[in-house]
Amino acid sequence: MSNKKTIQTFQIIIRKVGKDIVMEELIRFLNERSSMTNNCKTAIMALDVIIGYQVSTAHVTVGRSFFTQKESSPIAGGVEVWRGYYQSARPTRGKMMINIDLSATVFYQDGPLIQLISKILKLGSLDKLRSGLSERDHQMVERTIKNLKIRVNHRAETRTSSFKIEKLTQTPASSTMFEKDGNTINVGTYFQNTYNKRLIYPFLPCVVVRRNILLPLEVCDVIPGQRYMRKLNGGQMDEMMALTRQNPSIRTNMIRKGVKILNDQTEFMQQFGVKVSDKMAVVDARVLPAPTIIYHPSSREKHIQPINGTWNLRNKKLAIGATLGSWCVLAFLSSDVFPDNVISTFVRELATVCQDTGMNVPNKNPPILHANPQGNIEESLKQAWLKAGNSAKAQPQLILCILPNTGQPLYAEIKRVSDTVIGVATQCVQIKHTRKTKKQYCANVCLKINVKLGGMNSSLSPEQISFISDRPTILMGADVTHPAPGSGNERPSIAAVTASVDSKASRYAASIRIQRGRTEIIADLGNMVKELLKAFYQTCGRKPERILFYRDGVSDSQFENVKATEVEAIKTACHALDNKYNPTITFIVVQKRHHTRIFPIDGGDTDASGNCLPGTVINTVITHPNEFDFYLQSHAGLLGTSRPAHYRVLYDENGFNQDALQTLSYNLCYLYARCTRSISLVPPVYYAHLVTNRAKLHARGGSFSDTESEESAGGAAVAFGEVKPDLQRVNITNK
Repeated sequence: MSNKKTIQTFQIIIRKVGKDIVMEELIRFLNERSSMTNNCKTAIMALDVIIGYQVSTAHVTVGRSFFTQKESSPIAGGVEVWRGYYQSARPTRGKMMINIDLSATVFYQDGPLIQLISKILKLGSLDKLRSGLSERDHQMVERTIKNLKIRVNHRAETRTSSFKIEKLTQTPASSTMFEKDGNTINVGTYFQNTYNKRLIYPFLPCVVVRRNILLPLEVCDVIPGQRYMRKLNGGQMDEMMALTRQNPSIRTNMIRKGVKILNDQTEFMQQFGVKVSDKMAVVDARVLPAPTIIYHPSSREKHIQPINGTWNLRNKKLAIGATLGSWCVLAFLSSDVFPDNVISTFVRELATVCQDTGMNVPNKNPPILHANPQGNIEESLKQAWLKAGNSAKAQPQLILCILPNTGQPLYAEIKRVSDTVIGVATQCVQIKHTRKTKKQYCANVCLKINVKLGGMNSSLSPEQISFISDRPTILMGADVTHPAPGSGNERPSIAAVTASVDSKASRYAASIRIQRGRTEIIADLGNMVKELLKAFYQTCGRKPERILFYRDGVSDSQFENVKATEVEAIKTACHALDNKYNPTITFIVVQKRHHTRIFPIDGGDTDASGNCLPGTVINTVITHPNEFDFYLQSHAGLLGTSRPAHYRVLYDENGFNQDALQTLSYNLCYLYARCTRSISLVPPVYYAHLVTNRAKLHARGGSFSDTESEESAGGAAVAFGEVKPDLQRVNITNK
């Protein structure tokens, strides 16, 4: 397959489109003497270009990060993790600063394409390719290597030319025919006759590149430095996390290494009079005190002061324990693998722990059923529902599902059916946790079951959340999740809003919408807010006088649009319920996808992981020059370096000061129902994120899996089942 190079001529016109950049205007903004202007934005963008230009000429860049293959590690599936550094010019109080952090992304492994395919299929040896590709393997390989750039290695003069893979042939090279000089010939024979190259793998398909050029897999080499855009599977993600997770001291040293790389390439910056300090910024911070967690008055320890963001359920009873009477166990394993007597032992221990922790469990021996995990899941759940109701002679409350593994398809189908078809709560547990029962595990499961059945695990005293308890106040959290990159524009985005429905901010309702893919603005926010305001009124009997709205997933460039659109939508929703209804609104963006990290100077002021203590808050030096924002690290670190949440107030009619909002936001992080730890985000946002993830599992009529490409989905329309009304208010923490 020859390819003649065509010379093309282009005419390029360079035209000046803007005025000179006035840095004095940026300086006035940094010193709080003027607001952010377009000229300020242009100046910041110019600084980003100046700082990153020289580095980008020597390294592979992705967005604002630069990477080097020297810092790479292979993971499963023919890809490798490249480490690098993120850099961005950021306006702060009185000066411009550079935000430098570690970064990592995934690239295809370069080298022979045939080896990459072997790794994609997890074969371990090229010899295993001699049996050819099954239809499933053919589809997997084609999806993974589509648009990959390659070079050929059979002709020296074309080794600098690159091709982009369009697809694979359906037939192997030995039987893929084409016309050559009026004769029909197969690809294998052509390469033997033309290049004296006998194919080692003639039984494998060819790749099709531009203008229908056919190339055998073995003559193709993958060009280095190509980013892998598909979503990683669970195993790949675990490998990547293990490679990129560093404790604070190691991360600090690696960031200093990145600063040195930047300062070693300063020639271009010096021409503009730009210098970068090699020292990290030292900022004042304070540590907020942990709130007091309140349990049922009959508890031996009814008040608990968490230490380093954690506590346990020992000697405590749930604030409001639910009753579990009508339930059933459905094991997705055969009775030979998992006998009923073993299941009963686990179930009795679970029921005992639930009873001891404050739930009422009159039925400690629910019926046990077995089901085939590859069979009809919907029918199995319906049978379990009937069995639970008939056994207890009451409306079924819960199906306890025992799963053979962590596989997503079975879990997804269980949740789709239980949430949208049957309308009953389900609690999934893995078999590995049931064979050797631990009280701590049963206690964690108890927390989840209790809230699913309408109970309340714990609370804070009214004084610690006075903004919510003094007057009727609704907390709202919103998030939008988008389809994975490369999955096509046909797939929708999912928007979720959650809201508290009691004065203790412990119970939540949710509203979900499907909207046009990759749209960040919540299209139907007004109606979603109306639903949740009604839910609050139906529970509390009063209209909220204040709305505290936390919004997740918004980047800096979207602030103005979100503020203008979504705040107005909230106000419109209130007026639609009652023209005279005007609750005061505070709208806060919460960001976790940022590269700001905080490191303790004194090793004594750390948690067990070496991170800053839970409750560490910063609102000076590195914050916005003239707006209301702060960084709050509200959780204890487990592994690696913790990331603080960045809270940015876009709109405030409630007159918050820094201390009041920081304290309230931190205290709320102790009210997450599914664990006995403070969490990294305020619960309404965390719940909204859980809801969008759950909504993905409700897809019908087409796959919504982020790991599948649009080709595998076949272009099918994706429909979503509606969650049954009985579950909409108590199912937010369902897992």
